[in-house]
Amino acid sequence: MLRCMIVILAAMVCSVSSSAQSPDALRAAVLINHAYDVNSNITYKVANNVELKLDVYHSREAKSPTPVVMMIHGGGWLVSNKDDYVLTAVPYLVMGFAVVNVEYRPGKISLAPAAVEDCQCALRWIVRHAKDYNFDLDKVILTGPSAGGHLALTTGMIPASAGFANECAYQDDPKNPDPKIAAIINLFGITDVADLLQGPNLRIYAVSWMGSAPGREDLARRISPITYVRPALPPILTIHGDADKVVPYSHAVRLHEALTKAGVRNQLLTIPGAGHGWLTAEQDLLAFETTRAFLESLGIRAVGQ
Repeated sequence: MLRCMIVILAAMVCSVSSSAQSPDALRAAVLINHAYDVNSNITYKVANNVELKLDVYHSREAKSPTPVVMMIHGGGWLVSNKDDYVLTAVPYLVMGFAVVNVEYRPGKISLAPAAVEDCQCALRWIVRHAKDYNFDLDKVILTGPSAGGHLALTTGMIPASAGFANECAYQDDPKNPDPKIAAIINLFGITDVADLLQGPNLRIYAVSWMGSAPGREDLARRISPITYVRPALPPILTIHGDADKVVPYSHAVRLHEALTKAGVRNQLLTIPGAGHGWLTAEQDLLAFETTRAFLESLGIRAVGQ
């Protein structure tokens, strides 16, 4: 099923420059089908008696280690799953990257900070299995939309000393390198969880995910990317619509300003008039073109691309 969807979208990509009925478009789709392996529903962690899964899409033809994108789905930390976002992987495959599509515990199974902890463990799974899938651990990219953007940021910004990776520490081999993040692509993600718990930016999805446990305000601060802005962070690209009613656009602006002040390489692309999860193909294309340019400016590109 996953392979079929990848082939279908590949054909659609090819049809932008030529007729979808042309032999060249069909050939390109078939070649992509043969160029990539899809390893689905690999268990990377067990928590709350739930097996947490990820999918790996990687090239059969790469002769050297390949940049890898860890892709985290959105859904307000409460709903949705990785399979809803599988086609988002295709542009990264076209760029020549490998993709790891990650699920995490939703709020109906476990409240905050479970999702943060799970994504930390998924990153460490990538490190442990880099040789198995030919990942380039110097070129690990984190990305996701909405709640997935928040989790991409927390995965790349929260230091190990904060303890959110403790659940999977037993699996780490001391000989493994520490996870090294080359870039974070934040798509309209939450950057200040506490801001969504009360006041003019209150959002019910955030209130639900945080629950009513004592100390939730402190926990919200501890799982907010804005808390961890400091020099020497990975480069961060944020893409956000300025008419977003689900995640306030101000979150993108505040993060951009804080990162710039700290001397962290970063960029904010504002999509004028766009709401949450822009809907037009042209807006989506602009986002991916900007992403590709940002990564290439960092020297992140697949060999042969």
